[in-house]
Amino acid sequence: MTFNPHDRNLSVFHHPILTVLVDDSKSFIDSLAFQMDASRAVVTFTDPREALQWIREAYATRFPAFLPVRVTHDDLTFLTERRTVQLDIDRIHRQIHDINRFLQPGVIVVDYSMPQMDGLEFCQALQDLPCKTILLTGTADESIAVQGFNHGLIDRYVKKHEANMVERLGQEIDSLQQQYFTTLSRTLRELLTRHSYSFLSDPAMTERVRQITARYGFVEYYLYPNPVGILMLTAQGHATLMVIETRAGLMSQVESAEAYDAPAALIEGLREGRLVPFFWPGNGMYTPACVDWEQYCLPAERCEGREEYVYALFDLPRHLLEEPVVSQQTFLADFARNPETLTGRKRP
Repeated sequence: MTFNPHDRNLSVFHHPILTVLVDDSKSFIDSLAFQMDASRAVVTFTDPREALQWIREAYATRFPAFLPVRVTHDDLTFLTERRTVQLDIDRIHRQIHDINRFLQPGVIVVDYSMPQMDGLEFCQALQDLPCKTILLTGTADESIAVQGFNHGLIDRYVKKHEANMVERLGQEIDSLQQQYFTTLSRTLRELLTRHSYSFLSDPAMTERVRQITARYGFVEYYLYPNPVGILMLTAQGHATLMVIETRAGLMSQVESAEAYDAPAALIEGLREGRLVPFFWPGNGMYTPACVDWEQYCLPAERCEGREEYVYALFDLPRHLLEEPVVSQQTFLADFARNPETLTGRKRP
């Protein structure tokens, strides 16, 4: 995953998505697709009207609005202070088991100069959708692109004849993929940070999470509820849970452990913030089923942000996932063999 260093917040989830290329020149678009990073799934169109229809149908039928979180209310008054946030683990699991998550047309790259409709008209037709847009321009079109950007019709523009155009385009796509998920989860993140997920809007933890994803090669992640943390996946589908605790969270762990007469060494380690637990038999908290507590705890790593966090990385037991993960590696192999079946269209 590549992140914009100026964005100091984490989205609620993030995974690879589709890049759509639209240009009436088949030779240009085939050459551009060939030069793209092999880990980037690309769909190409030479007919902008066909592209618009496919993108709109994709969002309407294959990728309806979806977030793995629901908000409920404690009574019929619907007062803000009575609102309860719940993460639906089953919905998270449905995402990591569903190959369609990789097929969301999140970033659209479109040429400005096309005979049927120009690139700005194309992007304007997509404004009600969450996808991000990049306009490809010729030298004479740059002033038009600037106006389109300033009026919010496009998110980026790239000049087709720049010497490093493909590299620059790849960087802009990476940046907009991040913004895609930021936009999808902004309201939800703001709500969650008022509860047990303050780290989502803490720049120090944002930077730490990004360092960890880069170090271990994680390509997707999802917020995890019990215990609070982030579920991270490699391209091969290996699942790691980054358990994140605050001082208040550790004190809740201490109270639960004391209630079940847990060993003194465990209670002391939790109280002093030296241990991070992942008591999966107890749904995140200590129970008598976790009496061999050493196998459920790791030494704490610290991160000083707006508050002090401790965290540790655990291999997620496979049985907690219930079904095999559909990995990015599996998706890319299937996409290379048979893109028509996955995308529902013929190659141009």
